[in-house]
Amino acid sequence: MKRVYLPIILLLSFAVNVRADIVPSPGVLTLTPQPAPALSLTDLDGHAYNLKQDRGHWVFVHFWASWCGPCRRELPTLQAMWQEMQSEGLRLVVINTAEDEDTVFSFLSSTAPALHPYMDRDGLVTEAWKPRGLPATFLVDPQGQVRYQALGGRDWHEKEYMEFLRRLTQP
Repeated sequence: MKRVYLPIILLLSFAVNVRADIVPSPGVLTLTPQPAPALSLTDLDGHAYNLKQDRGHWVFVHFWASWCGPCRRELPTLQAMWQEMQSEGLRLVVINTAEDEDTVFSFLSSTAPALHPYMDRDGLVTEAWKPRGLPATFLVDPQGQVRYQALGGRDWHEKEYMEFLRRLTQP
């Protein structure tokens, strides 16, 4: 019987773009796949973004605020990770939760100037995604399913996190 089930399991894994060889880094939780909540925001310049435009790619959705101590420590490492990963097919969506534009601009200009923040001005997108605190990261697969979540700050530029993200984006 094991011979019958193994091919079926492997076939199902490929059908939903899950690779059994991908083990998340410490602190990254594997979730039961579920459709990503709606995400439609604008950046500091008023340019619109919708998560649906990134279908076909892994999307790193990151919620933060300038008053959050772990966010303050994590954002420079997120910038360093992004500077290496942006050419590898990973999309980055950095969402500020309910702060004003002057605060966000001022904070990022001295902390992580290469990051391009989207503004959740009324907090409704954050509420829909339901992070259990900040910072919070969700990894959305190419089919628009939330697959992984990381709560709390971490050094995204560390080797183990970089390798995990690279394994996700490799065919």
